[in-house]
Amino acid sequence: MPFRFESLEIWHQAVAFSNDAYKLVAKFPDHEKYGLSNQITRAANSVSLNIAEGAGRDTNADFSRFLGIAVGSTFEVVSASFLARNQGYISQETHALLYAQAEKLGKSINRFRRTLKP
Repeated sequence: MPFRFESLEIWHQAVAFSNDAYKLVAKFPDHEKYGLSNQITRAANSVSLNIAEGAGRDTNADFSRFLGIAVGSTFEVVSASFLARNQGYISQETHALLYAQAEKLGKSINRFRRTLKP
C-alpha cells in the first residue's frame, strides 16, 4: 500500500526540484562542497521530506504547518541561487530556470495547502 504522500503531485514536483538542485550544485567549485552546495541540497531535500512528514500527521492543521515549512525551504533554495549566480557558479539563464521551477512549486504547495483549511 503506498504512502499518502506518494499520491501527491506536489511531492513528485518536490522530488524533481531536489534532483535538479543536485545537478545544479555538481558544477560548483570544490571549495563549496560543504558550503553553498550543501545548503542548497539540504533545503531542496527538505521540501519533499516535509511534504512526506506532514502527510503522515493526524490533523490537517499539522499537515499545513509542514507544508509551510516546505514552502520556506523552496524560498531558501531560491535565495541561495541568487548567491550562486552572484558568485558566478550559475548563469543568469540557469538561475531563471530554477527560479521559475521554485515559483511553480511554491504556488502548487500553497494551492494544495488551502484545500486543507476548514
